[in-house]
Amino acid sequence: MTLSESVAILGLGTMGSGMAANLLKAGVSLTVYNRTPAKAQALVSTGARFAATPAAAAKDTSIVIGMLADDTASRAVWTGKDGVLNTVRPGTVLIESSTASPAWIEELAGLAAQHGTELLDAPVTGSRVQAATGQLTFLVGGSEAALQAATSVLKCMSKEIVHLGPTGSGAKMKLINNFLCGVQVASLAEGLAWVERSGLDTLKAVSILNAGAPASPLLGAVSERMINQNYAVNFLLTLMAKDMRYAQTEAANCNVNLTTAEVSLALFERAIANGYGDQDMASVIEPLRANK
Repeated sequence: MTLSESVAILGLGTMGSGMAANLLKAGVSLTVYNRTPAKAQALVSTGARFAATPAAAAKDTSIVIGMLADDTASRAVWTGKDGVLNTVRPGTVLIESSTASPAWIEELAGLAAQHGTELLDAPVTGSRVQAATGQLTFLVGGSEAALQAATSVLKCMSKEIVHLGPTGSGAKMKLINNFLCGVQVASLAEGLAWVERSGLDTLKAVSILNAGAPASPLLGAVSERMINQNYAVNFLLTLMAKDMRYAQTEAANCNVNLTTAEVSLALFERAIANGYGDQDMASVIEPLRANK
């Protein structure tokens, strides 16, 4: 199948590179942008075009997708000096798949409307493996019409597309999702450090946890990485800490105090301070092992 849409992807990190590869496999006419051009080389070698700026990437495309680290990076790509909104054509569908704050998504949607475009906030669940295999779930906020225009492209990268409501709905749901993931990862790190120091057989203990009530896909995957000290990035530790901060702010706007997020964030920040920020979030266990 070859799709007629022309697409730009902005951001080729752990997630964006996998998403872009799946669009190329589907025959999409793809332009890519990344702040570090070297990260685009593999995609260019398989058919993507590289643009030197976000504005150049968006100039002649019908759908523009952002997959950036945080609000600051997203703002620069969409609204900066060489940002998308400087060149985007009216009628283009803009998709922000970054894990961003709902406040920024609301602002960006307003700016997009001023340029005659619509914004879908469509963050994803899944990590590196799901991005590479086209098995992401898109959590979408925005109009039915914009989603319909983008559905064929989103399907190339996903197993499921969930329309949650108006713009901002996807961002809110993603923060709730990542808050719960972050708390579980932090609790697992403490629990596994306890197992290791207790004299129990670690593999047997983790097998019991993975077969019992605490079990989850996340616990299974992250416990294996913690045991093997395999911290190749599936989900960057610094990004999990960022997501927990965004979650705290958004929950506070709803008069909810995320006390477990506060404790979990302290563990993530401790690991970052010990030099694990650029590794997988599973590395949060290492300072607990070293008692630093």
